[in-house]
Amino acid sequence: MKKIFLSLAALCMAFLAVAQPQLRKDNIEDVLKAMTLEEKATLLVGGARAAMVNGVTSGVDWNVPGAAGNTRPIERLGIPGTVLADGPAGLRIQPNRQGTSQTFYCTGFPVGTLLASSWDISLVEDVTKAMGNEVLEYGVDVLLAPGMNIHRNPLCGRNFEYFSEDPILSGKMAAAYVRGIQSNGVGTSIKHYAANNQETNRNENDARISPRALREIYLKNFEIAVKESDPWTVMSSYNKLNGRYTQQDVDLLTTVLREEWGFKGIVMTDWGNKAGTVTSTKAGNDLMEPGNQNEIDRIIAGVKDGTISQEELDRNVRNMLNYIVRTPRFNGYKFSNKPDLKAHAQVARKAAGESIVLLRNEGALPLKGNEKVALYGVSSIDFVAGGTGSGDVNKAYVVNMVQGMENAGFTLDKDLVNYYTAFQAYDKAQSALSSTGFSWFSRRKLAEVAIPAAAIEKEAKANDVAVVVLGRNAGEGADRKMMDDFELTSIERELLQNVSASYHAAGKKVVVILNVGGVIETNSWKNLVDAIVLPWSPGQEGANAVADVLTGKVNPSGKLPMTFPVNFMDHPSSANFPYNYTQSATRGFSWGPRVPQKDVDYTQYEEGIWVGYRFFETRKVAVSYPFGYGLSYTTFAYSKPVVKAVADGFEATVTVTNNGKVAGKEVVQLYVAAPAGGLEKPACELKAFGKTKLLAPGESQTLTLKVSAYDLASFNETTSAWEAAAGKYSVLFGASVEDIRATAAFTLKKARNWPAHNVFALDRK
Repeated sequence: MKKIFLSLAALCMAFLAVAQPQLRKDNIEDVLKAMTLEEKATLLVGGARAAMVNGVTSGVDWNVPGAAGNTRPIERLGIPGTVLADGPAGLRIQPNRQGTSQTFYCTGFPVGTLLASSWDISLVEDVTKAMGNEVLEYGVDVLLAPGMNIHRNPLCGRNFEYFSEDPILSGKMAAAYVRGIQSNGVGTSIKHYAANNQETNRNENDARISPRALREIYLKNFEIAVKESDPWTVMSSYNKLNGRYTQQDVDLLTTVLREEWGFKGIVMTDWGNKAGTVTSTKAGNDLMEPGNQNEIDRIIAGVKDGTISQEELDRNVRNMLNYIVRTPRFNGYKFSNKPDLKAHAQVARKAAGESIVLLRNEGALPLKGNEKVALYGVSSIDFVAGGTGSGDVNKAYVVNMVQGMENAGFTLDKDLVNYYTAFQAYDKAQSALSSTGFSWFSRRKLAEVAIPAAAIEKEAKANDVAVVVLGRNAGEGADRKMMDDFELTSIERELLQNVSASYHAAGKKVVVILNVGGVIETNSWKNLVDAIVLPWSPGQEGANAVADVLTGKVNPSGKLPMTFPVNFMDHPSSANFPYNYTQSATRGFSWGPRVPQKDVDYTQYEEGIWVGYRFFETRKVAVSYPFGYGLSYTTFAYSKPVVKAVADGFEATVTVTNNGKVAGKEVVQLYVAAPAGGLEKPACELKAFGKTKLLAPGESQTLTLKVSAYDLASFNETTSAWEAAAGKYSVLFGASVEDIRATAAFTLKKARNWPAHNVFALDRK
């Protein structure tokens, strides 16, 4: 009897094993067949997070406290849940947990704009390898990064997270970022796909963009990242695109992303709960985040009433299963919760130093490192390492400019340091009383405080040099303003004028540090000062990196990834951007239908492809600092430009020689000017770039840059095809878009075209 019982038990276990397959990499179809409708719908909807209170998750996350979201487990079939957490300047999780005294800080790395200023693919990969290690060791499966929307306008609140106004630079940076993170066996989610180029009414704004501008500017960077780095996931944005929510746009999510570009991963929504869950599912949005029960119910109902076909449902579920089997959590990785934060801090410092842009230097830099320094600006204390919202990182510390300068050996004017420190303490006390100092979307930046002119005159006599730190914060949920943000405040302007007058009268130099999250106006005041250093928001070690540049320990080699205009309205997009928008308390409560508000409910991208330098160069509009600009403590000569036709395009080489007195690196930017005729084209467009190694004085290096025929193509809306015209192309090797050092030519003997789907019409329904 006992033997019979054991045999029956074994048979039952075998039957159950057959009836309930456990997920493996080689049995996804079996698991898919075994899933119920409810289980399939559940897998397509994340597990909603606990409520956020002042940026901290209330309650304990089931896996990683402070993570942004997860996928739901289905234990019956051996399907684990996976964890998704914010980036992109480092992993964002909660540093403190119940039941332990251990802290779970993450490294605050340089923001995306600063990384792009490096123009250095290998550096970005090194940074994100370290970042991805923290993702892995803290038990997270996917980093919700990189942000890679185009800098359409200087005032987009999240530009600091993004890379560039140019899709080639943005796409190459994003691809390097993804490769670095995913080299750790964890995933990324490139975002926000697509046309999330303003924060004002980001949930509902309809971006109205011509198919050509969309293909060439706002999708090209995503295309590059998908094709060159195989991101695990893509995050669809909140906004509409030509009348459709991107999360519900089959043209965007399936036709272009999967059929044209060959994307194999999953698409997840940005965090919300739009009513069109069924439409999203049909369009190819595999995962609804953060996830709610009503979305599961909608999917189930959609399948039952035939709105969603079984094939469409299974397609999405199959995508999810293929994603899950790639994750560390599925593969049983035993994460340590102890990444090497000290080593990663040094990676962050090195990357910041290599990326800082020197905008101006009239004999002021480098400093010796032993000077008496008058450090002006409240941002010398209230230093901005990164932006706010989901782009923030819970860091163990942030080195401010006072600490960075002292670490480098400078002697600071203590009266000034004490003055700003006291002001910060006072402001903090007042803020605590009013409870208005912080929200998850914005951390209030200290406003500049005035310094009497008489005090500045006295300080100019007692110190060797003045360093003025101007600061700006930016972040998720709101765009910046033109007044007192893009432009200097009256107090800042007066401070610069008084400091410059007093120190120059004493025969001393004035250096400005721009600790900003986005472009600011510089043309009206830049000639007042002797040097301008641009570190953007450089991460927790950024102030040390700034000091490295000030002393010449690091020779700056960063270049601008966007244009600094003379005036805000010089940007053609400024005519269609909500630069002075303020949320109305009565918005949405009018009597009767509300008239859609320009640049809020909808935004016309009337400038088309004329974004950034494409406009300024073609229309010959003066700028303060051009795209690709950046100074060094040495000088470089370009020689021997050669362009050689290859099977599918051309290969360009140029020799760069350091003809100065100190070692340095140079970024070579390759622009191409198309032959006349056919589609109207910009005066030139970036097609490739490269950065030299550290060249000693007198040393040379030959860089090789490759451009395919497809890279030369523009999108013809009439034929719905990418087209590269036959003819002679000018190949321009530049230190910036305005500083062309060598030229050559390439002849495309026969016109080429690449047909594409006819989608994204402005009047589509």
